[in-house]
Amino acid sequence: MPIPKPASLAIVTGAGSPQGIGFATAARLASAGHTLLLAGFTSRIHERVRELAEAGASAFAFEGDLSDEETVAALREQADRLGPVEVLVNNAGMAVQGELDASAPVADMSLVQWQASIERNLTSAFLVSRAFAAGMSARGYGRIVNVSSTAGPISAMPGDAAYAAAKAGMVGLTRALALELAGHGIIVNAVAPGWIASASQTEAEARAGQATPMGRSGTPDEVAAVIEFLCSPAASYVTGQLWVIDGGNSVIEARA
Repeated sequence: MPIPKPASLAIVTGAGSPQGIGFATAARLASAGHTLLLAGFTSRIHERVRELAEAGASAFAFEGDLSDEETVAALREQADRLGPVEVLVNNAGMAVQGELDASAPVADMSLVQWQASIERNLTSAFLVSRAFAAGMSARGYGRIVNVSSTAGPISAMPGDAAYAAAKAGMVGLTRALALELAGHGIIVNAVAPGWIASASQTEAEARAGQATPMGRSGTPDEVAAVIEFLCSPAASYVTGQLWVIDGGNSVIEARA
């Protein structure tokens, strides 16, 4: 009898929130036929896996801090037991259980605050991408999507220098990695969500969403739809790009 082909494995980090971009992406990738390995910082990642399993998906959980090198090595060990990793979505960052990075002007920001945001948002993406890039290269196929933000690559707000720097850094990582892996059948792209009505959205952010040209915040699933495309075979000639998903907010010249 022929040996069954292992299921294609998709890893989505930062998928613990039931109303987040990570979980919305996981649901779409499950519908596309991927086996899922969801990574989250807290135990609620197991709840998301149960929800997907109840819906008929093949899903597994990994709990840990992905800014830690040994933890990422453990993630790779678990992934190796499940199947070849074809898709990686680096969504971890921004908030942990709704708690955002501390906000402070650069003049008042401590090195600890700076490093915490860089590690949470940028170092985690570097470590996880590094862990799986070689395997994708050896197999000659892969899709990596980094979830950046309009804050940093497109715009900025006072008090969020560390977050903006990290998210801008994700775009630089995306482009460099795209060039390194392009000859191995791997594409690497980034998405930049604007105001998104996720569980961590504040009231002020919701009001800002209402001021976009579309008059509302986006939904996690609207971001996930773009990520799903970038993870698909159809995106085979798209690499090193930043896809802005902000309802046209970044193209406004005047807000009078």
